[in-house]
Amino acid sequence: MSDSWTSPAPRDPRLASVDPRLNRPWPALWSILVGFFMMMIDASIVAVALPRMQRELHADLTLLAWVTSAYLLPYAALMLITGRLGDRLGLKRVYMTGLAVFTLASLLCGLSTTAGMLIASRALQGVGAAIVSPQTMSMVTRIFPPDGRGRAMAIWGATGGVANIIGPLLGGVLVDGPGWQWIFYVNLPVGLLGMVAAARFVPALPGTSGRLDWPGVLLSAAGLGLVVFGVQEGQRYSWGAIAGLITVPRLIVVGLALLVVFVAWQHHMGHEALVPLRLFADRNFSAAVVGIAAMGAIVFAQNYPLTMFLQNVRDLSPTEAALATLPSAVMSILLANPVGRWLDGHDPKPLAVTGFGCMAVGLSWLALAMSPSTPILTVLAAMTVIGVGNAFIWSPLSVTATANLSPKLAGAGAGLYSEMQQVAAVLGSAGIATLMTWRTQTRPDLARAMGDSMWLSVVLAGAGLVACLCFARPRRAADWQRG
Repeated sequence: MSDSWTSPAPRDPRLASVDPRLNRPWPALWSILVGFFMMMIDASIVAVALPRMQRELHADLTLLAWVTSAYLLPYAALMLITGRLGDRLGLKRVYMTGLAVFTLASLLCGLSTTAGMLIASRALQGVGAAIVSPQTMSMVTRIFPPDGRGRAMAIWGATGGVANIIGPLLGGVLVDGPGWQWIFYVNLPVGLLGMVAAARFVPALPGTSGRLDWPGVLLSAAGLGLVVFGVQEGQRYSWGAIAGLITVPRLIVVGLALLVVFVAWQHHMGHEALVPLRLFADRNFSAAVVGIAAMGAIVFAQNYPLTMFLQNVRDLSPTEAALATLPSAVMSILLANPVGRWLDGHDPKPLAVTGFGCMAVGLSWLALAMSPSTPILTVLAAMTVIGVGNAFIWSPLSVTATANLSPKLAGAGAGLYSEMQQVAAVLGSAGIATLMTWRTQTRPDLARAMGDSMWLSVVLAGAGLVACLCFARPRRAADWQRG
């Protein structure tokens, strides 16, 4: 392992009286990445196991779709709340609580003998993931000083990007091997390792004073829950009636109305708000949120048509189809170190702009090349370009989003940043499902229909590129303090 990833940040004698581990941030980073990787990989690992689950649990497809939705809904709806809880109660305490909830839920998922039990356990998993994810970004922001944060964020960002790609591959191997239950059982030793490592190496970052904005909690949870549910399940109900007068459009409208009330309430609460609106006074944070939302949507909008093309057109097995995407993960890993070194001394903007440019080129290449005769080498080459884009996007976005945030705003900022990624993932999932259904109905050539659907990802990459062009050079706060 390179010394650049293990050397301590510049020591600050003022921190020793708080927790000496604050002066050794790298062991803390590796510890929290265990939990973060597990959360991210579980969002994508289940899809490949659904056919096997359907047969063994004797569930219809409509019910089984909730195995994914039950995880995404609480994950997406609760992160604003859980990010702020970390600020109030202490990041380490909240992180370890969430990791324990997720690990227990994983055991219950593996033990499930009915679809209903599995869905309930997946919902609990989503709660645990929502508790853990924003704490990891907040801890990186508060543990590392600005001149060492680039490398840390590079690893944090690469971890999320690699997890999204490795998930389907690992799922295919486990389902084809010991069985679908092991996509959950594998979390047990990882979760226990993560809790032991966090207890030993992660410093006890103190919480902040102030009361929790409970009206804001209720408004945000209800509003986001209704919007996410409506978008996630709209395709299943043909965007019409669910029960009686309850329709998908009405749920979405009510959810949006509650979110408007939530924003007004946040303005009224000022510094005690669940989401302090002064976060958006920082142009870089606002632009980075748009960028991470684009990436969250791209993950699903890219993977669905590509998987359909590889398995249904090129007749690859689930594991083989996942292997075709491996160059993206490999490039993300190989470039993590050089990207981190760059970020510690340079403006993140050129990397982020280049990353979204590479992403648009690679996705356009796939969109144009999809046909029954497309060589697999073409797919591998395009995925390599996309991998370069991944490596240049995740970390610069994270660094830019957090560079100007004070420690008191770290939890709220991380929660909102992660929230937008997950909500955009749901929107991307619903959008690509609708687009793929429409194109397969209007274009009998499945390969070209999937190629046409891929252009949604290209548009999203363009939106991310425009957002990154709006970045200003991050400030370097000379009086920055951890804690």
